[in-house]
Amino acid sequence: MSLAAAAATAHASTTTAAEAHGFLSPTGVEITFLLVGLVTFGAALVTVTTRQLVHAALWLVVALGGLAVEYLLLTAEFIAWVQVLIYVGSVVVLLLFGLMLTRAPIGRSPDADSGNRWAALTVAVVAAATLIWVVVDAFRTTWIDLDGPAAGSTRTTGESLFQNWVLPFEALSVLLLAALVGAIVLSRKAKETAPEPGAPSEKEPR
Repeated sequence: MSLAAAAATAHASTTTAAEAHGFLSPTGVEITFLLVGLVTFGAALVTVTTRQLVHAALWLVVALGGLAVEYLLLTAEFIAWVQVLIYVGSVVVLLLFGLMLTRAPIGRSPDADSGNRWAALTVAVVAAATLIWVVVDAFRTTWIDLDGPAAGSTRTTGESLFQNWVLPFEALSVLLLAALVGAIVLSRKAKETAPEPGAPSEKEPR
């Protein structure tokens, strides 16, 4: 089959899927996707507005878990489990350990608020509108067959990653390695410049 014939077949299947699933006749999966999206949006909103740091971390778990459910509904099972293992299982746990080790207040904290809330809200709204416009414009005619085989399975994602995106993947690995080396160098410099305990400082009279 030539490339033109394959493109015509793909366009025909996309058009058929778009005509079969309109906005006025949503399926059960689409309704579930919308409801989970609303719950995720509410959890994210509470995360950035609450004044209790522990509650913010727990609501962040709900928001990230909702994103994982959305990925599952979109048949992207690999991305969903990565979301759970890395973000929910590592980042949030690290955040909670940081709160405990720094002895952060458990109750309401007046320091958890900022006077720049309107500037932050403006930036958030502009960023959200830009992302929505970019995604809608890029995938306007793209439809996912939710009843068919998983399009985001581990095998499919691995083949696409290491066949089409191997160079950006390796470049990202080098970038992360450089950031890790830089963090180690900065921490060693900070230790070398720190005064030893019991040593007289420059401001103290001898």
